[in-house]
Amino acid sequence: MAKYALVSLPSTIDSLKATVADNGSVSPFSIPNFKIGTLDALVQQADDLVKLDGACQAAVAKVADSLRTLYDGDDQKADEQKVVNDKPTDQYLRSFVWNKVRYRADLSVGELVSRLQKDLVTADNDVKGKLNQYNQVKTNYTVLQRKQNGNLATKSLTPVVDPKFLVQDSEYLETHLIAVPKNLKKEFIKSYETLTERVVPRSAQEIAQDEEFVLFGVTTFKKNSNDFLQKCREQKWTPRQYKHVEGGKEEEKRELERVAREETKVRGEALRMVHTGWSESVMIWVHVMALRVFVESVLRYGLPLDFVSVLIQSNNKLIKKAKIALDTAYSYLGGNAVGRDKRGKITKDDAALTSEMVAAGVGGHGGEGNEYTAYVYYEFEL
Repeated sequence: MAKYALVSLPSTIDSLKATVADNGSVSPFSIPNFKIGTLDALVQQADDLVKLDGACQAAVAKVADSLRTLYDGDDQKADEQKVVNDKPTDQYLRSFVWNKVRYRADLSVGELVSRLQKDLVTADNDVKGKLNQYNQVKTNYTVLQRKQNGNLATKSLTPVVDPKFLVQDSEYLETHLIAVPKNLKKEFIKSYETLTERVVPRSAQEIAQDEEFVLFGVTTFKKNSNDFLQKCREQKWTPRQYKHVEGGKEEEKRELERVAREETKVRGEALRMVHTGWSESVMIWVHVMALRVFVESVLRYGLPLDFVSVLIQSNNKLIKKAKIALDTAYSYLGGNAVGRDKRGKITKDDAALTSEMVAAGVGGHGGEGNEYTAYVYYEFEL
């Protein structure tokens, strides 16, 4: 998974490229100049954007997990489907352009935050609804398959039991079907007649067997049925509920075929919805991060607006080196909060850092989960 960083600095793109050097590729990340309100409003919007950023990250992660699940854990196939606005995700990020049709740049920051939040909820609900539908259909299909392919203790008995083994339409007697583990077969034959009262002697008939169980039919008087079945359970023999229905075998086959077709159809719908969900949720998240970079840059660097924003694409190892290089080159932006020791190593004064953050109005939204930096810097993975 690629590692990215969004960076904003009162510098030039060429200077940033020189600073990052071979530790990552640097691309311009164009952000419009949005309408700016009061300082108090910006501080509140920055806090709102931190929360929305976290919600976006969670939504994107859920869609990624859903893609992986729908492709049976094949990460390569799932990654091939991660397309945003008909572009591979990394290409979309490198060529990002603010969508002025959906999110007009002449709207206030607060209005844009509300629209992005609403769109995220809609995208998340659409994906969740279709996946819930698919999971229900898949569960139904799995249950039907298990009934066809399981052992005699769990599978459907419709294709197994010949009605000739059953006592039917009797006022006093009924036949019970019991799945007995093969290692208990001799014990069953020896003891079933004396398990309870009113078991018809020598009524046990072997109907079928598989690798694990033998299916017996035993006839008892109806008034003793519950006692007999309970005693069977105590002996680790499994009573099976079954009632013969004419044409039941054919009906089960038709139902399995119908649900199989439905599972294929709804899986296709789920895949299309998750593909759309990836595109939508990533697009919304990147717009949220762009807006967050803008707000944070205004709070840190002030007016008039004079900063450039870039996207750094790297990996887990090199992104750390890029960060160190940026810290070294731009530590002066931290004022008293960031300095150097006698060896020239970057140091931070926690007390001064707190006062600098308060003075800048950035509070705790310098990057939730991120270390405070002297400049605007957000790392993320996609």
